[in-house]
Amino acid sequence: MRFIATPLAGAWLVEPERIADERGFFARTWCREEFVAQGLNPNLVQCNISYNSLRGTLRGMHYQRPPHAEAKLVRCTRGRIYDVIVDLRSGSPTRLQWFGAELSALNRLALYVPEGFAHGFVTLEDDSEVLYQMSEPYHPECAAGVRWDEPAFAINWPIMPEVVSSRDRAYPDFPVQ
Repeated sequence: MRFIATPLAGAWLVEPERIADERGFFARTWCREEFVAQGLNPNLVQCNISYNSLRGTLRGMHYQRPPHAEAKLVRCTRGRIYDVIVDLRSGSPTRLQWFGAELSALNRLALYVPEGFAHGFVTLEDDSEVLYQMSEPYHPECAAGVRWDEPAFAINWPIMPEVVSSRDRAYPDFPVQ
């Protein structure tokens, strides 16, 4: 695997290194030892998928509060998404900054999202599927989110989201302190 730094402290794109031959290729997408060597949380305890039937579907921006803050490894296994993270960590040099990257079944990139980041995406194609690996099980009492269109973040989405849940529309303004 190749770890590609993002502009946000602690967040990484993870690219599988392909070993190719006439059959196609083989690539490792997860290795505990490599994540530890990179200083990333290697404890993946839950795996989920999100299927999205329509282009322009937005999910996010979600995170879990302590004591169950979670790291995520996010990969698009079908279609294409624009994946976005926002650093919400107090005292972080990149606090309130965002990063976005296209993840697709073709580019096979994954995004490592550290604890303390909000995460979301918009689908760029119909029939897009996203695989999430998380370091914490889901704890509904710790589930939280920020608005995808929060002015404090000024995220530059590549397309205007068309399908957004009422929950994702209803998050309050983010307290910038």
